[in-house]
Amino acid sequence: MSTVRIVPAEAFDFCSDSIAADKSISHRSAMFATLAEGESIVRNYLRGEDTMNTLRIVKALGAEVTDDGETIRIVSQGIREPEDVLDCGNSGTGMRLFCGLLASADGHFVLSGDAYLRRRPMKRVTAPLRAIGAVLDGRQNGELAPLSIRGGSLKAFDYKSPVASAQVKSAMILAALHADGPCYFEEPELSRDHTERMLSGMGAHVRTVDLRTEIHPVQGLLKPLDIRIPADPSSAFFFAVAAAIVPGSRAVIEGITLNPTRIEAFRILERMGADITYTTTEDRYEPIGDITVCHAPLRAVTVEENIAWLIDELPALSIAMACAEGTSIVNNAQELRVKESDRISTVVRNLQRCGIDVEEKDDGYRITGGELKSATVDSHGDHRIAMSFIVAGLVCGMEVTDVECIQTSFPNFFELLSQMTEVVRED
Repeated sequence: MSTVRIVPAEAFDFCSDSIAADKSISHRSAMFATLAEGESIVRNYLRGEDTMNTLRIVKALGAEVTDDGETIRIVSQGIREPEDVLDCGNSGTGMRLFCGLLASADGHFVLSGDAYLRRRPMKRVTAPLRAIGAVLDGRQNGELAPLSIRGGSLKAFDYKSPVASAQVKSAMILAALHADGPCYFEEPELSRDHTERMLSGMGAHVRTVDLRTEIHPVQGLLKPLDIRIPADPSSAFFFAVAAAIVPGSRAVIEGITLNPTRIEAFRILERMGADITYTTTEDRYEPIGDITVCHAPLRAVTVEENIAWLIDELPALSIAMACAEGTSIVNNAQELRVKESDRISTVVRNLQRCGIDVEEKDDGYRITGGELKSATVDSHGDHRIAMSFIVAGLVCGMEVTDVECIQTSFPNFFELLSQMTEVVRED
């Protein structure tokens, strides 16, 4: 199990156009290419373990995939039955979206993944898909992978989701594209909308008014993608927090998506007092631009709205809260308990090891800012926990164990971090 030791950082001026490409959009670009007629072109695809698994699955489903190291070209001949189990690795996004994509495809498909993914709940997707005719099963009556799918005809639906989840919504939208009539999906609050934006750009009829999305079945194939994947706000946010908590520091992240459903964590950091500016440079499938973050004294904040927009960034935000003046509160974040780890418990336990006063709640936590102290913390195989506490180490020094998981989403994380401080690997 690999361990890293982080040395406290001096003031830094960081600028990068090589933050990891957006994981969510990378997954979707590969999957959605299977629905297109002609050649889809994808530039700056994230070359993390999870997204490369998705690309391998797309190839196993019959797509012709060529990759020159910079541009990926995908030509689909329609989805075909694979010869083997489809390995999603550590990706809940991959597994849940493939359920929707394959629910109407001709053939039999088995989705599996690593030990962590096989423990994550899947019934939030399998249950509504079954309700519209999908033949789908798994361990514990469809709650756990491996999942078995026998594609077939699907019924039109009007589904009200009990959770705000872009993964659930995307799975149902993909299923709706081949249902027998117009479909409607409603969620309690608006979750990330990459699927709607991208499929609309490909010619699908997907329209959202307030919290209700209308999807019409497609006739034939969609237009191919021609997309450059922007930088991932969830990955960039680690460096935003780093700049916010190390006095005298600045971070400039270039070529990042400025989609409002993806930069909520930056808005929260602004509310805490960080000096942040946004510059838009283009807008096709997604608004794209640059974000600059400068250090400033941070103050406590209560976070309880738009949780679906910042669920991945909350572990890193907890580090900013630990450095802020006052007591910060996170509510309505039960979803943190069913991510790669129980992120409520892991954040609380690890911050306590760092000498911070933290109270765990069913749906979040209370963090009273104080002086972070050096400690040894366990990531529990969760890439976002690992990177969050590595960033905390920029203030006080830190040893973080089980960091191989970072490869799933941010392969060049340590390369970029080394511009700020010394990183000692202990394999």
